[in-house]
Amino acid sequence: MQIAYALQSGNVSRIFRTLGADPHNLSYFWILPPLMGMIVQPIVGTLSDRTWTRFGRRIPYLFIGAAVAVAVMCLLPNSGSLGLGLSAVMMFGLLMLMLLDTSINMAMQPFKMLVGDMVNEEQKAKAYSIQSFLCNAGSVVGFLFPFIFTAIGLSNVAPEGVVPQSVVWSFYVGAAILILCVIYTVVKVREWPPKEYREYNPEPPKEQSASWLALLKNAPSTFWKVGLVQFFCWAGMLYMWTYVVDAVSLTVWGTADASTEAYQEAGNWTGVLYAIQAMGSVFWATMLPRFRNVKMAYSVSLVLGGLGFLLIPFCPDKYLQIVPFLLIGAGWAAMLAMPFTIVTNALQGYGHMGTYLGLFNCTICLPQIVAAVLGKPIMHVVGGSQTSMMLVAGVLFVCGALAVGAIKVRSSRNNEIPA
Repeated sequence: MQIAYALQSGNVSRIFRTLGADPHNLSYFWILPPLMGMIVQPIVGTLSDRTWTRFGRRIPYLFIGAAVAVAVMCLLPNSGSLGLGLSAVMMFGLLMLMLLDTSINMAMQPFKMLVGDMVNEEQKAKAYSIQSFLCNAGSVVGFLFPFIFTAIGLSNVAPEGVVPQSVVWSFYVGAAILILCVIYTVVKVREWPPKEYREYNPEPPKEQSASWLALLKNAPSTFWKVGLVQFFCWAGMLYMWTYVVDAVSLTVWGTADASTEAYQEAGNWTGVLYAIQAMGSVFWATMLPRFRNVKMAYSVSLVLGGLGFLLIPFCPDKYLQIVPFLLIGAGWAAMLAMPFTIVTNALQGYGHMGTYLGLFNCTICLPQIVAAVLGKPIMHVVGGSQTSMMLVAGVLFVCGALAVGAIKVRSSRNNEIPA
């Protein structure tokens, strides 16, 4: 599943630019992914809690979501090969992107829940660490696919408005791997029937119902302060995903013309840089436990990430670009580890933990939607260049690091990062 997600995040802007999208409008295409995530994941989570079929509780949603994702992964990169006009191509591409993100989110929620359902408390940490490792490995593979397929001889150029075969086949192979892995899961995992599940997992005491607005009103201040940090960071990441291919192409290859071979080479190299970022994130995650203070680890990591963004426009050699992406990986590692650690500690004793965490997930999606809507006017303000949007992302990360200072951690014990 993470291969599919990496192919989407690493190539969507490249695909739409190749199809003929105006770079000033590029952020609007990125409204759909976080919007669909915010809508689909809570719905699938709630419905699968209430579902039982002969195939299980989570498995049907996993299989249906993956099957739709496979079909869309075969269609999206071929949007420019259907003989449609520019407007029709853009509408078809947007429809495919919406379906792709809907299906990915539909499949991702169940595979996270399967660990919670099927693994005992003593082994959950190990199970989630294995899942995290495989997710990072899948990301690296997905990001590298276009570079690898170009290296083995597939064309990295195509007629104007058509996506190169190196990208098309990356999606094909990613789709094949996805469906094979899902079939393996469906065959090998036998979910507990409801009666047996209740024997080993007694239902927790029912909490008094409360509306989302009431819960938000009574949420601890840490919930909102971490949410502010999240706003800056996820807005910055959205601008990276939207503009970084063009920024790298302009900085290293001197062009943002999507019809050129140089631009497509930049697209492949950006995939390599994304993979390096993922590996840097894995390394920095092993460094975080060395900090004795959560806030210090969080803020230092975000400053490093912000520095990485600020360096991108000033690294004219493609190998020099490795340094900024390693630094961005440090910020990414903290974004994945720190917020939920701090918020879950702050929520102890508040009840409704699942609902609160579902609401907290909006601090990931909403900033991306806001950033996507504001992308075009901000780009005009900072000079109309895609490289300048990397500077905006860097400033946003530094603002996030400063906002960490307002967070209050519950106690000195919770102020330590668990290994």
